[in-house]
Amino acid sequence: MARSNALDNDSTAVLIPIKDFRQAKHRLSDRLDAGARESLARNMAERVLSAADGFAVHVVCNDDEVANWAQSAGVEVIWVHNNGLNPAVTEAAQHVANRFSHMMIVHADLPQAESLDGIATADTVSIVPDRHKQGTNVLSLPTGTSFQFQYGQNSFFLHMDEAVRRNLDLQVLQIAQLQWDIDTPEDLDGLLEISNLDVLK
Repeated sequence: MARSNALDNDSTAVLIPIKDFRQAKHRLSDRLDAGARESLARNMAERVLSAADGFAVHVVCNDDEVANWAQSAGVEVIWVHNNGLNPAVTEAAQHVANRFSHMMIVHADLPQAESLDGIATADTVSIVPDRHKQGTNVLSLPTGTSFQFQYGQNSFFLHMDEAVRRNLDLQVLQIAQLQWDIDTPEDLDGLLEISNLDVLK
């Protein structure tokens, strides 16, 4: 679907939820040791931060190491009191609702991320699904809509349903550099076949 009425970056808060670098990517334990998994998670998050350049970026976390990392990168930290992704994002959304007209939730494990420009669209829910068209890698929406986040299995379809339920305009964006996330050994192997994965270095 074509993009229209794209917003200025200043009106959109980017929220990047990050749980814990040291405990990240357990499903890759057969391929990478703990140190390599931590480095991978950190490097992918740095890649996403770079892609969000020009936006008001907020790292959503409840981990001291992640908070210190974010502050050293010069971005705002939203310290949340919930461990689950949906309640954490809901809490963070409330934090930015009075200062921004839109928000964009971006996963931190997107090793090909280059730019988030042009995704946020006025009065519209914009979804960038994963390459399987099951998960939600990027979700942009107006603030103050009482949108119920549906992260988890089949979140792509659930987020589309939620947008319809809220009578919000919806667009699905196929953006290759934002569609490949790394959760499983198959994700890692597939990406290594087509890309020189610098986040492993």
